[in-house]
Amino acid sequence: MFFNFICKILNKKLLKIRHLKYQKHKNCLNLSFKLLKLLKQLTETSLLLVVQGLVILLIAFLCVHCEDRWIENSSFNYFEVVTAWFLVVFSVFFLMHLFRLQSKITCINWMLTEFLHYAVGGILVFIASIVVAVKSYGVSALIAGSVFGFIATFLIAISIWTSYKVTCGSQPTGESDPVLTM
Repeated sequence: MFFNFICKILNKKLLKIRHLKYQKHKNCLNLSFKLLKLLKQLTETSLLLVVQGLVILLIAFLCVHCEDRWIENSSFNYFEVVTAWFLVVFSVFFLMHLFRLQSKITCINWMLTEFLHYAVGGILVFIASIVVAVKSYGVSALIAGSVFGFIATFLIAISIWTSYKVTCGSQPTGESDPVLTM
């Protein structure tokens, strides 16, 4: 909603700038169009899921990491490692989608890579959340970390479902295929 409002304002401003014929405004116009394109990419459903997943995983990690009253270190360290690892790789995939790097590095099947990463990461985050929920012993920060871990697992499952739906759905064929024309 907020991004759509910003896009409308930028569109109005860009229409005014378009009519100017000076070279210095042309560079500004190109930069503004690139920023507008970037904002539109951020409003896509898949990227919103990634941003939400990043924030939820960060909150889950911080809830467990900042708690000083750990009773058993190994299980909470496992949760920290899983969430931190998934947070870093989730950020890498987010940046790849944002800058469309997957179209420049074609030697890797990115859809399969993301699908496997989400599947393995979702299972590991779910297991880690169960472990923290069982061993929290009433400590509120650890309970909150496990709840955010379960929410992250839910977001990962939605991301897997949308990724699989896009991968295995009906693909357009022929000359009007947008993937082939880019």
